Amino acid sequence: MPRKEYPTPLSDYFFLSPPCQPLHHSLPSQFSYNIVSTSLSVSCLIQFTLFLFSLNPNMASQESIIAPQEPKITSQEPKTMSEEPKTTSQESKLASEESNLISQEPKMISQVSKSASQEPNTPSQEPETTASSNLPSKYSDRVVLKTILEPSDGRGRLAGDRVVVGGWVKSSKQGNKEAAVPEPQKQTTDASNVSPRHKDVSCVEIFQSRIPIFRSIAKIFGGGGSSHPVREKLEPAIPGPPPPSVAYLLVSDGSCVASLKVVVDASIAPLSQLLPIGTCLLVEGVLEKPSMQEKHRIELKAERILHIGTVGQDQYPLSKKRLPFETLRDCSHFRPRTTTVASVTRIRSALTFATHTFFHDKGFLDVHVPIITTTDGEGVSEKFQVTTVFGKDGRQKDSGGVTLEVIKDAVIQKSNLVEELKRSESNREALDSAIMDLRKTNQLASQLEAKEKRTNQLRTFFYGDFFSQQTYLSVSGLLHLESYACALGNVFSFGPRFRADRKESAERVAEMWMVEVQMAFSQLEDAMNCADEYFKFLCKWVVENCSEDMNFMSKRVDKSRSSRLASMVSSSIEKISYMEALEKVADIFGIKQEWGIALTPEHLSYLAEAVYNNPVIIYNYPKEHKPFYVRLNDDGKTAAAFDLVVPKTGTIISGSQSEERIEMLDARIEELHLPREQYDWYLDLRKHGTVEHSGFSLGFDLMVLFTTGLPDVRDVIPFPRSYLKANN
Repeated sequence: MPRKEYPTPLSDYFFLSPPCQPLHHSLPSQFSYNIVSTSLSVSCLIQFTLFLFSLNPNMASQESIIAPQEPKITSQEPKTMSEEPKTTSQESKLASEESNLISQEPKMISQVSKSASQEPNTPSQEPETTASSNLPSKYSDRVVLKTILEPSDGRGRLAGDRVVVGGWVKSSKQGNKEAAVPEPQKQTTDASNVSPRHKDVSCVEIFQSRIPIFRSIAKIFGGGGSSHPVREKLEPAIPGPPPPSVAYLLVSDGSCVASLKVVVDASIAPLSQLLPIGTCLLVEGVLEKPSMQEKHRIELKAERILHIGTVGQDQYPLSKKRLPFETLRDCSHFRPRTTTVASVTRIRSALTFATHTFFHDKGFLDVHVPIITTTDGEGVSEKFQVTTVFGKDGRQKDSGGVTLEVIKDAVIQKSNLVEELKRSESNREALDSAIMDLRKTNQLASQLEAKEKRTNQLRTFFYGDFFSQQTYLSVSGLLHLESYACALGNVFSFGPRFRADRKESAERVAEMWMVEVQMAFSQLEDAMNCADEYFKFLCKWVVENCSEDMNFMSKRVDKSRSSRLASMVSSSIEKISYMEALEKVADIFGIKQEWGIALTPEHLSYLAEAVYNNPVIIYNYPKEHKPFYVRLNDDGKTAAAFDLVVPKTGTIISGSQSEERIEMLDARIEELHLPREQYDWYLDLRKHGTVEHSGFSLGFDLMVLFTTGLPDVRDVIPFPRSYLKANN
């Protein structure tokens, strides 16, 4: 019969310093269970616990099970749990948990793609397809705010994405971060779920909190009078100092009307550098839904500040308060940072794209006409002369000769000398010499005066100028565009035009952009139909593609602006003659119905707003009101020209049928006393292969003005140029 093995006696597990004494020998007879020596090592307690497990494994509490360990006795003090080696099962569980955390962590799309390219054979690192539309810019990792803020159905879907955004601070405030409410501790039955990172909790305390029998033994050996009582359970940490400050920033990058709320903790960057209005930021963070109900449906929790462009608050002109447009005109380089000017710029860009789209779809070719020209496009316009013979002080350079003003001063001085010599009668020879000198000076003055008059009459160029003849900034490109229409059919041009007009006006400045069209084999009616269709196309394009900006302009500028644009698309444009228009305004404005009376902007606005409440086309004007190149009608007194007038803005489009008969064109040039040599090249088009053609020009800045509802054209031009105003 085999010998029965019994558990090792308790006395063999406990050792004291030599001579070794069993534990029961050191217990007093009163069974007070107080140990004589308090130098028991912690290892003895651990070994005693293992002994109890060998007798009755069910003595341990069911809420915690210790992973089996090899019974290895050591005299060294046990290390903390964070430093103890983990078992294989614990390592695998922790590894799985860590991989889950890594897979759940949001990544930037560019980072995922980079990791995938570096390790293509790892399936877990392949980029996952996502339905979110916040793709970074093609030329940087920055995500455009329009892709985050404008889709009303996609803002919630983007929560959790890691992005990099950039923009300028529109408004800011500083506050304290809300204290996080600690979550209640969950009761678990798996020891692997216990966090091993309690650095302030010792190994003994963990045993005491998890194993009731061990806690009882500790009470027995520790005694009731110990100055260091054993904690019954793990207590929550003592609350630290108040939470740090955070900055709440509204950041805009100009891609849309809305701004993104960015939350930045003080531990990330100095808040004093972030709060000023106009500060430029490049921020990396995670998109989150706000914790409380507010107008911002999504916000960015900043994790890194990649760039800070600080602002000098003393010199920066913008602030939270809305500045009047007159003030903003003095700092046009900062105007686009305002919400209104940014919306105007986006609408202007949309109209530019719509213009090219319309004419491209209709088969028109885009032709760039010159800005510097020798031809006056209208014959009687105020032009900017192009020259290089003026110095830094704005005066004409000295060509080496004597000016007329100097000669006239010399004549006065010599005349005074002659009079003085005549009164004295002392020196006859000196008097004769002075008279001769005065005569020569008068002759020189007469020659210079005649030369100057001849220069003005013949419009000759200054000596040493850049061009060999007088040149101007282009007033109109229609004449040059005709040469391409007579060869290629239908063409258009889009560019700046210049007028040296000193009058202050809300509809005209010195530099304005024009869309000019010329169509071969077409007459006046064709040009009117094309202008009608083009105008409605622009209105429809803005309504369909600029809804957010138009809603903002309707709230900020004109409440009826969006509905008015929509009505333009479906409305029919009324066409009336000049005489019909004159009859409708004569009684209202108290003017006579006489041929040749000019229709003022007030007359035209009354027709479009009060009479028709829609755009109206007025055609067949008196020939005196239109340029020399407009075709004369058969009656000999009207010109085949038209104006398209819209409510609240006035004339936006002016068009005509060009005169193709060379004899009629010669007569008009002679009648208006225009320098024929300037138009020799233009007359050649009538000599060689002439054709009927017509066209029109649209004031692009006026179209933007009509679309946005603003009152002054200077507020829709990025850098307006007007009389005495060109500060950058």
